[in-house]
Amino acid sequence: MKEIIAGLLVPFLGTSLGAACVFFLKKELNQKLQKSLLGFASGVMVAASVWSLLIPAMDMSEKMGRFAFVPAVVGLGLGFVFLLAMDKLVPHLHLGCDEAEGPSARLKKTTMLLLAVTLHNVPEGMAVGVIFAGMLADQSEITLAGAFALSIGIAIQNFPEGAVISLPLRSEEGMSRPKAFLMGVLSGAVEPIAAVITILLSRFIIPLLPYLLAFAAGSMLYVVVEELIPETAEGKHSNLGTIGFAVGFALMMILDVALG
Repeated sequence: MKEIIAGLLVPFLGTSLGAACVFFLKKELNQKLQKSLLGFASGVMVAASVWSLLIPAMDMSEKMGRFAFVPAVVGLGLGFVFLLAMDKLVPHLHLGCDEAEGPSARLKKTTMLLLAVTLHNVPEGMAVGVIFAGMLADQSEITLAGAFALSIGIAIQNFPEGAVISLPLRSEEGMSRPKAFLMGVLSGAVEPIAAVITILLSRFIIPLLPYLLAFAAGSMLYVVVEELIPETAEGKHSNLGTIGFAVGFALMMILDVALG
């Protein structure tokens, strides 16, 4: 049980450590470093989606023979549809943007910024919860080490995400360092909550585990394609984002294969 609790909290720790950068840095990350980190986060999420979620989903469905891909394809599509719907239904504002997305709402800018990040952290929490639920259900395709590989990978990509949240809130919004740090921490708090809820519902979701693994993968890939990659491609130094992607993908692949 201690190992499971630790596994669920590791991604949250990554976000919190990243948010703590606001106490050590006066300004937000420079453009080169930010693009590199966003590319790195994209690579980790894509590799995690493939190696930790989609491939196990297809392995669990091998009894379906040639149609073993069906749960992965269906879950992947539903994950994209879910995040697309949330983008349309939840008012939120992305860093660096002046125009909010989703339905109009009289919310503070900081609240909408927090909603944007929180919205995209939900699938990561679900991914961790689903893979630990599968491990608890004695699915041979999922080991404790493999579950920790996904958890560690998400924590690694959460570190720059925490910094990218807290530092602009300090420099652009004029927040105090403690408040900016708290906002960054709160943005990651949804991940362990989503993971715990997923595990609590495990008795109902085990039969659908291949679909749910693919659903989490689709949700994370949506975030990469919709948000992270476009941000790394804008303006100058987009090649740094590409290099960061390659490093992140390779690192997550190594973690999954070595620990899984």
